[in-house]
Amino acid sequence: MVIFKKISDIKKYVSAETGKGHKIGFVPTLGALHEGHLSLIQKALEDKMLPLCSIFLNPTQFNDIRDLEKYPVSTEADIELLLKAGCEVLFMPDVNEMYPGGESHTRTYDFGYLDTILEGAKRPGHFKGVGQVVARLLEIVTPDNLYLGQKDYQQCMVIKKLAVMMGLDKLQIVICPTLRESDGLAMSSRNRRLTEPQRIVASTIYQCLVSIQSKQQISSFAIVRKECEDILTAKGFEPDYVALADARDLTILDDYKKDIPMVALIAAKIGEIRLIDNLLL
Repeated sequence: MVIFKKISDIKKYVSAETGKGHKIGFVPTLGALHEGHLSLIQKALEDKMLPLCSIFLNPTQFNDIRDLEKYPVSTEADIELLLKAGCEVLFMPDVNEMYPGGESHTRTYDFGYLDTILEGAKRPGHFKGVGQVVARLLEIVTPDNLYLGQKDYQQCMVIKKLAVMMGLDKLQIVICPTLRESDGLAMSSRNRRLTEPQRIVASTIYQCLVSIQSKQQISSFAIVRKECEDILTAKGFEPDYVALADARDLTILDDYKKDIPMVALIAAKIGEIRLIDNLLL
């Protein structure tokens, strides 16, 4: 595996590889990799792409500095995982490399409605930072395919909108299914911070999502939402939201609708750890 830390070097490499006819499959990450990330690498390989992963703990997408400071860092282990997964290229820039003129001098994007609901409402500035860094990375790597995990459903929609705003008509955005632990907990780097008692109850979020899915023919969403909020609270969570939305544009729904694709979304804190998950209905 080739590791680059300078933008000029990764650009030269990508230019040479695309000149040979290779297509780039890009997997951007914050680090603290797990099987969910590796599944994106595997999908890129299945699609006959040259897998290129980035590890960059982007400060601009953390609306809470304490969350940034506590984000797990495991660079050596990450590199080992990428090697085993068959990743051929890793881009690991530092903050000065990504934001040479300072973070405030890098272009930002307005995501409108998507930035006002759910994660956008609960984490002000988060998607502004996501758009800022993903735009930079896409300009640097110029991939053919971009691989994202469904667990961050709203973020996937933000990045799709970003690609349109950037005029990247040829970029293929591939959304891959959420990988889960045996009890249903969505794989996440934040799971490493859970205590043993917290880990035991963490799958309650997924159980609530399954309940939302299974009761759509027999109950109103308002009732199911209240049930889920009560269950989460009883297990020691502080629910941020239990929501139902149009899967196409995240329009928030008051009740189930038979004629459109829907997605259920939950965010809840247990102790200091905030977990998110979703399920297509």
